[in-house]
Amino acid sequence: MLKIGLLGVGAIGKTIAMALDRKQLDAELVALADQDCARAKSLSSELSSHPPVVSTDEMIERCELAVEAASQAALPEFVPKALARGRDMLIMSVGGLLGREEWFRQARENRCQIHVPSGAIAGLDGIKSASIGRIESALLTSRKPVAALKGSKYVIDRDLPLDTFKEDTVIFEGLAEEAARAFPATSNVAASLRLAVDPLAPVPVRVRVVAVPGGNENVHEIRVQGEFGRLTVKVENVPSKSNPRTSQLAAFSAIATLKNLTRSLRVGT
Repeated sequence: MLKIGLLGVGAIGKTIAMALDRKQLDAELVALADQDCARAKSLSSELSSHPPVVSTDEMIERCELAVEAASQAALPEFVPKALARGRDMLIMSVGGLLGREEWFRQARENRCQIHVPSGAIAGLDGIKSASIGRIESALLTSRKPVAALKGSKYVIDRDLPLDTFKEDTVIFEGLAEEAARAFPATSNVAASLRLAVDPLAPVPVRVRVVAVPGGNENVHEIRVQGEFGRLTVKVENVPSKSNPRTSQLAAFSAIATLKNLTRSLRVGT
């Protein structure tokens, strides 16, 4: 049985922990770690297995697969420690992986695997297949409720008056790498698309973020064109009840990825 350690017990982390506790996966949650130790202990008390709450180092030491569900800010400490111990990882804060080719090199050297779930979007299997040939363009348009954008670094730095918007408003247009820095808590879909296209490929992945006053769904539309033809995917996500910045599908995709790791049959690219 796969031994899993979990860093971060917010909306996504708690969903993963509950799925493991309900035996939805052929895996065991052996340790929890979080900056908020009290919150982690509270979650542990809710779980039938009562996994111990430990430091990040000890969590990595106890597990075979280390799951990150904390934040981009946690990755510079977490990833090198996991790589040094030869641990496979599942990363939810995907934006923090962009520009970190040295981590990928070290993972190859240490024979570690870094797993990235599809998150709140669909179509990554087709895009990965398309990337074997020539991709000419890739565009992600993310339509987000105002509540999901409040507190974002980009919004704060520019003092954007989100509450005064009366209609859908484009607040950002740029590269996926720029989107990951501008919206570290809500740009994982942009980073996942960039990685699926191939982070070293010369094809730019463009991102457009639209603020939607009165909206209650995170809507992502992907358009990719290339040697394979054209691909368009649109996903209308229900936000997590405990965190409007997180789509419920993102947590589900993490659980599905973990299931794939323990199944004898794997479907999809």
